[in-house]
Amino acid sequence: MSGRAGIIGTIVAKDLKEFTRDRFYMVITVVGLAFYVLIFWVMPDTVDETIELGIVNNAAAGFFEEVADQGLEVAFYPTEDALRTAIEEGDDVSLGLSFPDDFVATVTGGGSSTVTVYVTGEVPPEVRSTVSALVRELGYLAAGEQPLVSQPTEAEVILGVDRAGDQISLREQMRPLFVFFVLLIEMMALGTLVAGEIHSRTVTAILATPARVSDFLIAKGISGTLLAFVQGLILVALIQSFGSQPALVVLALLLGSIMAAGFGLMAGSIGRDFITIVFWSMLILIPLIIPAIAVMFPGTAAAWIKAIPSYPLVDIIVGATAFDQGFGDLAGSLLALAGWCVLVFLAGWVILRRRVVTL
Repeated sequence: MSGRAGIIGTIVAKDLKEFTRDRFYMVITVVGLAFYVLIFWVMPDTVDETIELGIVNNAAAGFFEEVADQGLEVAFYPTEDALRTAIEEGDDVSLGLSFPDDFVATVTGGGSSTVTVYVTGEVPPEVRSTVSALVRELGYLAAGEQPLVSQPTEAEVILGVDRAGDQISLREQMRPLFVFFVLLIEMMALGTLVAGEIHSRTVTAILATPARVSDFLIAKGISGTLLAFVQGLILVALIQSFGSQPALVVLALLLGSIMAAGFGLMAGSIGRDFITIVFWSMLILIPLIIPAIAVMFPGTAAAWIKAIPSYPLVDIIVGATAFDQGFGDLAGSLLALAGWCVLVFLAGWVILRRRVVTL
């Protein structure tokens, strides 16, 4: 057993030495890490969930008492020109409502009134429609009538986990994406190494020694996992992403590195040169990166996104670092990630083995 371990260790040491001699991947690894860390720390780390609304006509102040503490900050302006100037100059408000002086009297008497809505180009369309709907609701309220459509209770509206008041910042959202970029680089590095040894027949020379095919495959898996895990661990340490559950994050990163090594074995077995390695690596990466991008958008992930092998890794990183979730909360994702790692790694191993034994 010690003899087999020594052979495997020798092949792994050779692989790591070849990686350090590859100037392209060494430079891109160091530059990539520095770039990810820099971008991470310059990104905003807070989330502003409030909407600043400017109002003209203090007579309408009473209608906003209930909504003022529900994510809506209201500021009153003496004239319509003052409101427009404040919005154009970005003075604490991004949208405003100008109520006519006779608004209350008109709607109370059953008449109709026109309220002018001012918005900037940065205000999302959904916010604009929400404000317009709010104005209509205020009209019904002032007239003493019930709205045409009743609002259901909060329990009927919220699907999945309600993150209102607990949104994660852009910096938190980018953590999984940076981890995937690091894993991509190391996946390409392993693929290039494997393809190079197959093309140059180095595999044949290795197998001419007491090394077996299984020794070669195990060594490649260990080399790829080490490269991805060490680089990922350095990145997580530099961006302080261990959270309240460092053991969970490290375990997830290790499993993600094993999965990246499996995909690297596939790319290296299929690819012939650097260009084809990049092609197959990107072909593999594009679907895998979808869950990391989906984190940036609110709401529950679709079922097909959850079926992507990388989704459990994203779920664990976000849950452990942003929401202080532990092993119990993320046990399902951890088991799913472990299962995907086994499947992907075995698939890469089988594909590489078929390529090696046919040389």
